[in-house]
Amino acid sequence: MSRVIGYVIAVAIVAGSFGLAAYLVSLAPEPERQEPPPQIPFAQTGTVVGGSGAIPVRGAGTVRTSAEIEITPQVGGRVTWTDPGFQSGGRVEAGQTIFRIEDSDFLNRVREVEVDIEARRAELAVIQEEAAFAKAEFEKYSRLQREAGSAVGEAGPLALREPQLKAAQAALDREQVRLADAKLALSRTEVRAPFAGYVLNESLETGQLVAAGQALGRIFAADFVEVVVPLSDAEAALIPRLWKLRAGDSERRVAARVVATYGDASYSWNGYVDRAEVSLDEQTRTIDAIVRVPDPFASGSRVDGTSGPGGAPPLLVSKFVDVEIQGVAPDSYFRVPRPALRPGNEVWVVGDGQRVRIVPVHVLQRANDEAVVVAALEDGQLVITGGVQFVTDGMLVQTRADLTQ
Repeated sequence: MSRVIGYVIAVAIVAGSFGLAAYLVSLAPEPERQEPPPQIPFAQTGTVVGGSGAIPVRGAGTVRTSAEIEITPQVGGRVTWTDPGFQSGGRVEAGQTIFRIEDSDFLNRVREVEVDIEARRAELAVIQEEAAFAKAEFEKYSRLQREAGSAVGEAGPLALREPQLKAAQAALDREQVRLADAKLALSRTEVRAPFAGYVLNESLETGQLVAAGQALGRIFAADFVEVVVPLSDAEAALIPRLWKLRAGDSERRVAARVVATYGDASYSWNGYVDRAEVSLDEQTRTIDAIVRVPDPFASGSRVDGTSGPGGAPPLLVSKFVDVEIQGVAPDSYFRVPRPALRPGNEVWVVGDGQRVRIVPVHVLQRANDEAVVVAALEDGQLVITGGVQFVTDGMLVQTRADLTQ
């Protein structure tokens, strides 16, 4: 009997627990009902900017000299004088004497040959007189023979002293050539700068004994410098008339600007594209455009328009610089963010009603953060730069502007 009572009590406890649980559940508030989120993808966008004027072609390169030569004397001897400007960093002008070699031996040689020439002239004068006398005697003899009715023959060269006359004239000519050589050697005792420029290095002192052909220094031209700018074929295609340019042609110049950093400021110099190499670089497979900068050692213009405390520097040789070349100027083109370019050269435009339109483009230039394209676009349009992996024409998307409304 006691066992039956125990079962009854246990059942009553379980039933009470279920009843209490059901009561507590009935007292809990109902969860708030929410609409499921829309299935429209969110797209990151950038803005199309209309372009005008020339498209700049940007590159970089190292400044190099346009002409650089070794200074070597053509005659040997002891140096008697050097110009104070002929030292590293010094400036020399075209035709300026930069050092002199002792000329005593060369002057003596000139005087010696001049004496020999006077002797040869005297010999020639004697032979000329003898030849004239021989000719006169032959003519007198011929006249007497004709008067006597005898036949007269032709005078031989030896009778008229013609071989001796030619030999004396040749000896004089030879001495005159020797005199020209002696004077030329004398003139070479003064070593002159072949062009205006700066001294790169020198190793010369007054009193030093130098030999012909000995390298005594290097100078480079100061009239202009060059910057070799490697460009891809797509970038080179933006330079107008590139393959018609000829070195030194002043009528078909393409403007360029060279910018160099000096201290904490940037300075610019105006230049032009002089020519392009007609072969690709074997390692980089790029086209080298040669930019010339006239008067590079004049002070550059500070890019921000201010002046530095130490003054503006010249364009230093071997300086790494940025170059901006004036490219072609299409009638209509646009700048779009670089991530907006899609495989197959197309962009995804967000149009009216936030619907996507796929627009093919012709890419003119790719830069680090933007691309220049020709396409059926409008200034201010939005293009997709991220957030979606693929689209179809007419596809609906959300943008940041939608989320802020």
